[in-house]
Amino acid sequence: MGASTNTAGDELVITRVFDAPRALVFKVWTTPEHLARWWGPQGCTMLACEMDVRPGGSWYRHMRTADGYEFTKRGVYREVVVPERLVFTYENDAPDSSAGHEMLVTVTFTERGQQTEVTLRQTGFPTAASRDGHTIGWTSALERCAAYLKEGGETG
Repeated sequence: MGASTNTAGDELVITRVFDAPRALVFKVWTTPEHLARWWGPQGCTMLACEMDVRPGGSWYRHMRTADGYEFTKRGVYREVVVPERLVFTYENDAPDSSAGHEMLVTVTFTERGQQTEVTLRQTGFPTAASRDGHTIGWTSALERCAAYLKEGGETG
């Protein structure tokens, strides 16, 4: 199901409904072996994925694009409410204006019968161009997450 996207100032909000129960969607966001299969834009390969999903725990992802460019994303979990909410800081080393700039991501998981509505809010973008680039990346990653869930990713 398609995503709804809103951008304003230094904030990005994407809402997407997944055809999977909330506990499962939360699991693919918080288990490294699942998250490594879908995180990142289309065409990216996960090279390293580490997660300590608890308040104060860190996360780290190292990826490669189809044309060979490698980049890293990292942060710290500030809040973990199973299976309802994740709040974490977000930094990257990409060569755009957000490199080394700490942002905040809040992801809420709302039960909608056998479906789950995920709302992702990222704030603190240093520029509109950075925000718009992340809009494209997150939208692609959420598409990959939906495909992973549809393919039976929960058994992997």
